[in-house]
Amino acid sequence: MNAEQSDDPGETGGKPLGRRLVLSMLGLGAAGVVTAPYLQNGLESFLSAASGKDPTGLTGLLPNGGGFRYYSVASSVPHKSAADYRLTVDGLVDHPTAYTLDSLRALPQTRLVRDVQCVTGWRVPGTPFEGVQLSRLLDAAGVRPGARAIRFKCFDGTYSESLTLEQARRADVLVALRMQDKPVVHAHGGPVRLYVAPMYFYKSAKWLSGITVTSDVQRGYWEERGYDTDAWVGKSNGRGDAPTV
Repeated sequence: MNAEQSDDPGETGGKPLGRRLVLSMLGLGAAGVVTAPYLQNGLESFLSAASGKDPTGLTGLLPNGGGFRYYSVASSVPHKSAADYRLTVDGLVDHPTAYTLDSLRALPQTRLVRDVQCVTGWRVPGTPFEGVQLSRLLDAAGVRPGARAIRFKCFDGTYSESLTLEQARRADVLVALRMQDKPVVHAHGGPVRLYVAPMYFYKSAKWLSGITVTSDVQRGYWEERGYDTDAWVGKSNGRGDAPTV
């Protein structure tokens, strides 16, 4: 069963949630029914609406036709329109900036088609993401000497993530505006989310609102709960007991 877990690497309540447990909760019959082709469109609409009203996260256990599930570690997440969305770039920079959605769209866009890989083992192959390379925003801001890392903040008010400066400057790290060849919708972390292609999906923070350049790495939401700070696919098990590079 595929799922979107950028806010949740196979877990609820801070404890690992494996595929076997999910199936035992839903029942194999229920899982088969809700993914029937003639229900896919209705189910996606239902999950998108219900996920914003369900503080338990149980709607996040249901699959949908797109191969992702909706989940948040916050009890609710405000919606941001093009008119009220802002992405700040600040910290150890010469030119702090606040981008609107339109100003991000006006910048050169990069399209990547990669597998989305969850730390629990599932993957969604060949998923297109499109957006602004993070390195472009950092260059425009003017990173100061002594900067070594980036901290990402999210407008759900709870989630955070981090990368080293070297990682953040990779060509396959995007401030993503489009996913699966359409604008990133709210349930998938829109209107703007992070996409860190070479790392497990919990590094790709949803509902991105702030990029802060820092002097050292600050652990993100799941790293504070025992997951690896460096989450390279295939070189980390996501729970702090595998070598990182």
